[in-house]
Amino acid sequence: MIRKNVTRHLTKFSLLVLATLLVAAPGQAQSYTILVWGDSLSSAYRIPVDQGWVALLGERVSDRNIKVVNGSIPGEITYGGVERISQALASNNPDLLVLALGSNDGLQGLDVGQMRDNLTSMIQTARNADTEVLLLGMMIPPNYGKQYANSFHNVYLELAETYKIELVPFFLEPVALDFDLIQPDGYHPKAIAQPLLLDHVWPALNAMIPK
Repeated sequence: MIRKNVTRHLTKFSLLVLATLLVAAPGQAQSYTILVWGDSLSSAYRIPVDQGWVALLGERVSDRNIKVVNGSIPGEITYGGVERISQALASNNPDLLVLALGSNDGLQGLDVGQMRDNLTSMIQTARNADTEVLLLGMMIPPNYGKQYANSFHNVYLELAETYKIELVPFFLEPVALDFDLIQPDGYHPKAIAQPLLLDHVWPALNAMIPK
């Protein structure tokens, strides 16, 4: 009986100490998760994965207790992003969603209104999960027609204004017109271009994440 009482008191004491450490231990910052939700522009297409801009982002924030998850899939359109996002949010519980979809919608000439609806759905789904959103805007070549190209790009500007979310107006801006930085397909950035993409996104992203 004495042994049982001693064991019981020691167990209670141990649990109390553990609870105190979990609540009050200094320097034990909660981890912060970034989920990058894009297509081949963010999936390290035809380059080593560790050289892609998302992997480089992970390296840059590695000393800040920040986890970077890359949910980007080559060829993804906004409809596919909508179909997958709820499960990804539930699985990763991100604090920040970097939404980098839409380029394939534009290149396939898909309906701009539907693209807007899909991006809107992902923004709202993220917000419902208490996840902040950074939107990476896209542009398409003028050979798709000036009206379509303008309408396409304006979707990002309008969504950022409507939902008061941070926006990088044109993700590929630092590399788009430099063909020395683009792969032979004329569209995907090379490995040497990835640090430039990260640096382009970094100011907006860095303002949103823990210091």
